[in-house]
Amino acid sequence: METKISHESALPDAAHSDPLLLGWMVGSPPPKEKLVRFSDGSMLKFPQNRWANNNYRSLVPTKDISRGSGLVAPLPRSDRPDLDAVSFVPIGSSEDMTWAESLSANYTDGIVVLHKGHIVYERYMGALDADTPHIAFSVTKSFIGTIAACLVHEGLLDDTASVAHYVPELEKSAFGDATVRQVMDMTTALQYSEVYTDPNAEIWAHARAGGLLPRGPDYQGPQSFYEFLQSVKKLGNHGESFAYKTINSDTLGWIIRRVTGQSMAQLLSQRIWSRLGAEHDAYITVDTEGTEFAGGGLNTCLRDLARFGELMRNDGCAMGQQVIPKAVIEDIRKGADPRKFAPAGYHTLPGWSYRNMWWISHNSHGAYMARGIHGQAIYIDPMAQMVITRYASHHIAGNLGIDPHSLPAYHAMALHLVKDRGY
Repeated sequence: METKISHESALPDAAHSDPLLLGWMVGSPPPKEKLVRFSDGSMLKFPQNRWANNNYRSLVPTKDISRGSGLVAPLPRSDRPDLDAVSFVPIGSSEDMTWAESLSANYTDGIVVLHKGHIVYERYMGALDADTPHIAFSVTKSFIGTIAACLVHEGLLDDTASVAHYVPELEKSAFGDATVRQVMDMTTALQYSEVYTDPNAEIWAHARAGGLLPRGPDYQGPQSFYEFLQSVKKLGNHGESFAYKTINSDTLGWIIRRVTGQSMAQLLSQRIWSRLGAEHDAYITVDTEGTEFAGGGLNTCLRDLARFGELMRNDGCAMGQQVIPKAVIEDIRKGADPRKFAPAGYHTLPGWSYRNMWWISHNSHGAYMARGIHGQAIYIDPMAQMVITRYASHHIAGNLGIDPHSLPAYHAMALHLVKDRGY
């Protein structure tokens, strides 16, 4: 397996970091040593994050994403007792691991596996249950990218136009001469680091501007997402290679809001959530100006996330209607140029690409993903007719530290299910 970080052995495993076992935020009031707060940054620390990720609305401002008043889309149950024993070899290892073991290894909070639209596996751990929303982090990006792709398909958004054409406020920033397509596929050239282990990386300045991190008493930086975006400098030439940077998603969110005249919460509800047959409303975090965090603020219940994955697997259809144009789904599945993806150096994702803010594997099954830090995922395998959605709270943020136990597990599950000729 991958080399573990030096302090990892000192961290509690999944069982010993269970937020219910540790009693976070229990009491009236909770004891000081059991408090999880935004103001002191404890909500982002492990193992407190295993409670916080299920309770974001208690910690930061949010907006509702309404499910509307329609019927709930059924997810028939065909539970499979054989799936815990599915085995695979983790990346970088020579020893087998079972599906059940992988859930603990990745600090899973909840996971749902759909096969042919049926729930064949559903588990919840820690503080998560079927009716509790969990933060999706960068899985949010794939929702935003899908909406943008729909607007392009409808002729409401020109992906060959410059960002400045739609948002003149960004003309003097790094985004000014980038095209909308370059933002959608993250081939922009930006002076911006997203190395989560570097305390000086620009991702943290971005987070403070958007109110995602506490600000010190002497803070003089940008006061909102939009103000931060205007300060980003260019580094290199747009369009040459993929580089994963969350600020692309917030820029795309600004473009979408400018084109439609609606907030992201309104658009997510009208275009997806109210047409999905969701069981529960979702919500999204906002900055001090009420701007939604398009890069990672979505919170949903797990089965509803699975319904979105099933919508994508079914060529954009849900509840008997075409919610996403089939051409948009096909464009996502086709992916982008893996040669532009390769320089990013994702050793767990060889041959992949990035299109419309989705991660495309180009494997023999045509699998593609939405991915978020600490282990959030939607994994869609069209050949196996399988959708996996997972919420997690790993102590490692970046997926490169989580993929070794996840990606081969997902593919092993697909290979196991594709043998099934039942229902």
